[in-house]
Amino acid sequence: MWRWSCCHGVVSMVMMGDDFSGGALVVAMELLRLGPEEIFHIWQSLHFDLLLVLCSSFLIIFIATVYFMSKPRSIYLVDYACYKPPVTFRVPFATFMEHSKLNLKDNPKSVDFQMRILERSGLGEETCLPPAIHYIPPKPTMEAARGEAELVIFSAIDSLMQKTGIKAKDIDILIVNCSLFSPTPSLSAMVVNKYHLRSNIKSYNLSGMGCSAGLISIDFARDLLQVYPNSYALVISTEIITPNYYQGNQRAMLLPNCLFRIGGAAILLSNKRRERSRAKYRLAHVVRTHKGGDDKSYRCVFEEEDPEGKVGISLSKDLMIIAGEALKSNITTIGPLVLPASEQLLFLFTLIGRKIFNPKWKPYIPDFKQAFEHFCIHAGGRAVIDELQKSLQLSAEHVEASRMALHRFGNTSSSSLWYEMSYIEAKGRMKKGDRVWQIAFGSGFKCNSAVWKCNRTIKTPTDGPWHDCIDKYPVHIPEIVKL
Repeated sequence: MWRWSCCHGVVSMVMMGDDFSGGALVVAMELLRLGPEEIFHIWQSLHFDLLLVLCSSFLIIFIATVYFMSKPRSIYLVDYACYKPPVTFRVPFATFMEHSKLNLKDNPKSVDFQMRILERSGLGEETCLPPAIHYIPPKPTMEAARGEAELVIFSAIDSLMQKTGIKAKDIDILIVNCSLFSPTPSLSAMVVNKYHLRSNIKSYNLSGMGCSAGLISIDFARDLLQVYPNSYALVISTEIITPNYYQGNQRAMLLPNCLFRIGGAAILLSNKRRERSRAKYRLAHVVRTHKGGDDKSYRCVFEEEDPEGKVGISLSKDLMIIAGEALKSNITTIGPLVLPASEQLLFLFTLIGRKIFNPKWKPYIPDFKQAFEHFCIHAGGRAVIDELQKSLQLSAEHVEASRMALHRFGNTSSSSLWYEMSYIEAKGRMKKGDRVWQIAFGSGFKCNSAVWKCNRTIKTPTDGPWHDCIDKYPVHIPEIVKL
């Protein structure tokens, strides 16, 4: 029933049921009985109500439009793939030391130094180096470096495309990060050429940004996906070892030879809503900390020539101290975004107490175990993992993925976080709603973090870098492996 009456109660219209014609007749008869002034008042009342409805509707539509346009787009990690080198690339301890003795036969002290580092490194017997490093002496040619890049990057992309079913023409954004190998044409151009990507693709190549460049690429892709709707972003993280194997005698430069190994990962991100159902993760936060304004931080990981003119990466003795300072700055920023209110209040009260009452009070370390179920710490070396486990008060299980990735694959630079994520999945531990904290360090000096939320319970994969060895892990890693 519809009832419509004017403010003076003069006119009433009653329409009941489906008899619209009868209702219209009644209205017409009532209107004929009214004078011109009363009809004019009714029209004014109707006009006002119509204008009010139109204005209200416009306001609601405007507010809704502004809200949805200003709201950040959700970024989904559809899937990722890690490169797994063949067994022919394997470098057991005995092989590594034999090659070191032959390559550094004029400097036995450097050989002994490498042996001590390797014994305490946390690496296992199955880590791999590219073919050019297996020669005696190594052959770090441009051709060999390109060959390694093509093998690692193309293998990871092929695996990702097979897993996701995405086609080359579907990719809208391409980001490749590799710190030490930056050829012309770029590695991103190499990918465009291989897969015949679209001519209007947004292609970027990041170099010189260290082991944390993988999360920088994720942050870059997130920003681009906020600008370009309904898009796919392909991120490639790798480090090409071939041209950067140091062949001198400086100890600070020999250290990377003992830790860095071949590896790479391809990650597919998207802001498409239809990908939400099958995506593995949703990106929650990215926090980047750069300490390059300080000279010690800037030079703690530095590519330079030794006195003999041989190029290598020099690692400072203060590296762990600098990394600790960068981590503090990073967690100070990320803490309020992820920690529960109780932890934030305890941290705040302790900070105020140190400022006002006693600066010698021990600073409160927030319990990040309340904010995350899984931790992926950059497998830069045993000392890095040990320091973060101590600083964040983590259990052995929390750093298991990092230690096992270091043991099985070595330091694969910016891709190490994805080998760790893959380990957690291979163990069947990743459940819907779980939160993952990725922490990476890199030259500059940088500490970067990414927080992911698991979008669905992930079944134990039947492929990936761990599929043929996950049952062996975790393994016991002794403090010193006597060679």
